[in-house]
Amino acid sequence: MSTHGLAAHTIHRCHTHFGWDRSIEPVQFAKPGDRLLVECKDAAGGHFTDKSTLADIATLRPECANPVTGPIYVDGADPGDALVVHIEEFVPSGFGWTAILPGFGLLADQFPHPALKLWQYETSALQPAVYSDLAQVPLKPFVGTIGVAPKDPGPHSVIPPRRVGGNMDIRDLAAGATLYLPVEVPGALLSLGDTHAAQGDGEVCGTAIESAMDAVVSLDVIKGGAPPFPRFTVPGPVTSHLDKRGYEVTTGIGPDLASAARDSVSGMIEHLTRMTSMSADDAYMLCSVCGDLRISEIVDAPNWVVSFYFPRIVLG
Repeated sequence: MSTHGLAAHTIHRCHTHFGWDRSIEPVQFAKPGDRLLVECKDAAGGHFTDKSTLADIATLRPECANPVTGPIYVDGADPGDALVVHIEEFVPSGFGWTAILPGFGLLADQFPHPALKLWQYETSALQPAVYSDLAQVPLKPFVGTIGVAPKDPGPHSVIPPRRVGGNMDIRDLAAGATLYLPVEVPGALLSLGDTHAAQGDGEVCGTAIESAMDAVVSLDVIKGGAPPFPRFTVPGPVTSHLDKRGYEVTTGIGPDLASAARDSVSGMIEHLTRMTSMSADDAYMLCSVCGDLRISEIVDAPNWVVSFYFPRIVLG
């Protein structure tokens, strides 16, 4: 049953900001136990529509990336406490986009030219989004950027994740997850946005299925319970929507984890282009929205193993 109608407060998408700063005035005051509906913009702030073309990538404004809605002042949240965010529900928009942005992504040197994929999907968020006649991606909505204000004076870029959360792009921060954030300023000043309809672990091309949606969350505070870094719990299996037909897996091996990750993803792109008729650009974006980077071995010095898992169910 949908719970968004029971929210105590709605924070509208007009209340967004583009960086972390403890001096930003809160747009909403909440108490522990409150349920909130937060209207979240996508990572481009609505720049792309279902009529967009490749040319629209050139007019993106980097300073307006990853708008987050908030901040929300939580009564009783003090430095040293944990802010508990129960992620209850997502109300998706039905539209999303994925792009290769020049200079951004794990393989930016191999993919210097822009590419854009537009998605339409069922707003139930349970039906696959069609990538092409070759691929359909099972959806799993989640919040890509969620965090609280840092104690150091700002502003601070919203792009890199931080001790207090932020642009973590953890696909398992989906409905049912509970996130614990370390509070550094009075009231915590929670903000969230950059919602995604689907993403693989690693978000290797730099974008997921970026999609505006509303998020329903409820809040709590644990006095003196600040974790050293964000932690979260999930209520059940995290890949059951992808596991049913197994995986194609490529590896990268070497003394540097980043290089091994690059090699494993490059290997999968080559594998997919051989298996199917899709282009390398399409394979790269598809890897970003549904494939998973995993550290398979990090103890057998001097070389480590990074594996890239691509779900076979996506290819039908």
